[in-house]
Formats: sequence, C-alpha cells, structure tokens
Amino acid sequence: MCMRLIALAVALLSAAACTPETTGGPPPTGRETAVAAAPANGIVPAGRWRAVLIAGDNNSPAFDNGVQSLREKLMAHGVRDIAVYSSAARRAASAELASVANVAAALRAGGGDACFVFVTSHGERTGFVLKTDRRLFDPGSLDRVLSVGCGSVPTVVVVSACHSGTFLSPGMLKPNRVILTAAATDRASFGCGAGDQYTYYDQCLLQQFDGAATWRDLAVATRACVEGLERRMGVQPPSQPQMFFGAQVRELRLPSR
Repeated sequence: MCMRLIALAVALLSAAACTPETTGGPPPTGRETAVAAAPANGIVPAGRWRAVLIAGDNNSPAFDNGVQSLREKLMAHGVRDIAVYSSAARRAASAELASVANVAAALRAGGGDACFVFVTSHGERTGFVLKTDRRLFDPGSLDRVLSVGCGSVPTVVVVSACHSGTFLSPGMLKPNRVILTAAATDRASFGCGAGDQYTYYDQCLLQQFDGAATWRDLAVATRACVEGLERRMGVQPPSQPQMFFGAQVRELRLPSR
C-alpha cells in the first residue's frame, strides 16, 4: 500500500515513492474524446473558477505544502473561491478536515463557471488515500460527485499520487474534463518522504504554473520536468505522468491567462 514508502539514496538526497514500485506499463499518453471544439476561446475569468484542494495524508509535509503553495498561486492569479482540505493534525486556519464526507460535500457543492480539483496524497490502483477515515477515494466516487457539483462546466482534475492513472477510467473521461495524473496506473510517484518539501509532481506543477497559458501547456511542461527530475535522481521505474483532454476543453486556459 501507499503507506510503505521507498527510500532511494541518490547522491546526497533521498527520494521517496508514494507506493511500492512496480514495473511495466505503456508510455505517457494524451488521450482525448471525439466531441467538438472548446468554448469561448478557452477563457473562464479567474473570479469564476471554483477550486477544491485536498491533502489526503499527513505522514509527509509534502502534501500540505503542495496544497498551500498551490492555493497561493491561484490567489495570485485572481481565484478567490478556494476550499482547502487537510489531514494534518495541526491544520492551518484556512483548511478543513480531509474526510470522505467533507471532500465529497465540497465537490458536490457547485458554483462557478469552471471547477479545479487538486488532490495530493498516497495512492493505490483503486484510488487515493484520505487518511482521516482510513479510506480510499475511487474513480467512480470522484466521477459521481464531480457530475453533481461541476456538471458540464469546464473541469480540471489533478491527482498527484502513486497509481493515479487509475483516474483515467472510462467514467471519468468526459468531454468537459481535463485530467492530469502524477503516475500511470501501474507506477509509483516520488517525493512523499518525511523529508520532502513537495512531491516530484507537485514541485514541477508549481514551478511550471506561472509560465503556462493553457492546461495542456502546464501538463506537458510538468511531465517533462518530472521526467528530468527522475533521471537526475536515478529513480526507477519512471512514474509516467498521464493526461487527458476532453474535446470541449482542449485549449482551456489557466485562470487570468
């Protein structure tokens, strides 16, 4: 399970995987639906985005660090409707508890002209960890609450966890959704050890965020960054970040771009 971390000593740095390593799997893909074009030049005003940010586990500071830093990025780009959920025992005042009930309620809440959901946690092939309830949140559950809360508006989902490619399940692949995952279904991701500031994927996403115009730009740049970081750290097998762009949101722009 994801709780079993991998310590890989490379040079003077240790890189931890968020689940046991596995082998095999296809190269990264960018699958798309076959429905028609993106709406309104792909632009949703920053003030009309609704964001739900979730740190699903607290055995590494990397998860909460990722969520808090991304919150600051979004606020700097004009997003104001941001809900933050944490499993840390000592949470920031702005964060609610990342329980299954709270996370599901937040995703069902609705509002805004676009949805952004970011999850960083441990993961297994059946879902990501919400440590508060010692539960896994699976793709079917995520699809159901997104369908209620976001409906047909542009929806971006980022799952940063081991085996998070499992969230590219058929039910999740809607024409109005962008889905980015830190790893293929059969792969671990890295950087969730007790000494890590961010996971590898979160670090790269944050580094590339300000320079990207579209979510596609961000996804491609983040994947290239992760691949380079993994090569430098010598971790194997590579995580193989995945991406999906529904036909209605192929050129969806980031807030304020």
